[in-house]
Amino acid sequence: MRLIALVEARDHVCYRYRVAAFRQALAARGWTLEAVPIARRNRERLAQLRQLPESVVLLVQRRLLPLWYGYALRQRTRRLVFDFDDAVFLRDSNSRKSPSSARRLNRFARFARMCDAVIAGNGYLAEKAARIVPANRVHLVPTCIDTSRYELAAHYRSGSATRLAWIGSGSTLASLQEARPCIARASTLVGGLRLHAICDVFPQWSELEVKRCRWSTETESAELAACDIGVSWLPEHPWSNGKCGLKVLQYMATGLPVLANPIGMHQQLVRQERTGMLAAGPDAWAEAMKRLADNPSLRQDMGALGREVVQQDYSIARWGAAFVDILDQVVEATPETTARHAA
Repeated sequence: MRLIALVEARDHVCYRYRVAAFRQALAARGWTLEAVPIARRNRERLAQLRQLPESVVLLVQRRLLPLWYGYALRQRTRRLVFDFDDAVFLRDSNSRKSPSSARRLNRFARFARMCDAVIAGNGYLAEKAARIVPANRVHLVPTCIDTSRYELAAHYRSGSATRLAWIGSGSTLASLQEARPCIARASTLVGGLRLHAICDVFPQWSELEVKRCRWSTETESAELAACDIGVSWLPEHPWSNGKCGLKVLQYMATGLPVLANPIGMHQQLVRQERTGMLAAGPDAWAEAMKRLADNPSLRQDMGALGREVVQQDYSIARWGAAFVDILDQVVEATPETTARHAA
């Protein structure tokens, strides 16, 4: 069977971790996978539609498409699937407007109803989808990690020699900027820290040294393993509830303890005093950071448990078969049980 994923780009992080990661599991069941970047202009989209083969399974990732395009896809394909790992029905945390958007919610609802299956990246997103479409069409598949790709950190540094890791993209750099007062306060208490920013753009801070580590798939694992503590921050905003915790999972796969604020998926992934620490505000962050910086053996223990959690609950090995099961079930469903005529 053929699966075509309509995506932002073939190298987009969401496609790489949420669909392409399961390529081997798909192939083992006789599936082929092809990624097709969604055209930007309506005229180009029409041409793209004509080129799509009929009677395949189409998976649309994250994009809230115009209603006419959704109907056209529905007519073109044997089965239609929507995969999302963000609260796409809201305005994001960078918007100056209210998070709620009737337009975005309506577009999300109408497209989700057209689909034979909706795959959500966390429980919050799955619950929102289940309010719109029958619950048996909603499936939870978390963002997954291939732990074999990640080197393990060696915890031997302490105190001011401690290195912090932050990995992300330019679109998420604003969340690191929000954490700046907390990291700066921690650096003062510890006596100096170095932040390794693994990204395509970099913050310019005077409070502590920031090492610029340009991100690439070839070097990200080694860059993370060269650090001691992974840091993550989510804005106190409804959009954050839809985030699926990729950077935290990467830290844990590397054997790094995580220091994060208690928002969204952080509260599920970071098990307090076991895989890391949750703290809110500069003073609490500083105290937690000092404890981690001064105790390499504690970091080692937390990191080991974090990697074990990823392997058991958030790995490709754990979820690959489940992902393919969803597609198999969609294909095998009778017309009466699909969303083909939903509006």
